[in-house]
Amino acid sequence: MISFLITLAVFLVMECVTWLTHKYVMHGFMWYFHADHHQPKYAGIFERNDIFFVIFAIPSIVLFYLGAQAGFNHLFFIGLGITIYGFCYFMIHDVLIHQRFKWFKNSKNKYLIGLRKGHKVHHKHLGKEEGECFGMLFVPFKYWKI
Repeated sequence: MISFLITLAVFLVMECVTWLTHKYVMHGFMWYFHADHHQPKYAGIFERNDIFFVIFAIPSIVLFYLGAQAGFNHLFFIGLGITIYGFCYFMIHDVLIHQRFKWFKNSKNKYLIGLRKGHKVHHKHLGKEEGECFGMLFVPFKYWKI
């Protein structure tokens, strides 16, 4: 049970970490890697922005390794929470919102439509300044209205 609670808590905390990282790192000193993601057209299948998948995967891999070496202790489940959040982030951001894969194109779900609206508002700013809606899974309720 404690393993589940650790994984769930880390998953929820990751939304805060994502918001802070997106606002202050990706739209801050690492804007160089994120800038192409805010352009209307992508040059290829990959973006420089995809480097963040690698960067964010490193702590999970290290925690999985260390936690497994110690008999699947709490470090393993912290890594699991980060990984599950990363998977959800990928499904929401890259599949549902940006349609990098053409799955779930015609959802009528209010929450999913709200996610798309919130992210669209985020992307109306092409530069690194004056952004809004930096989170991923939490979207302000004003975007839920259909």
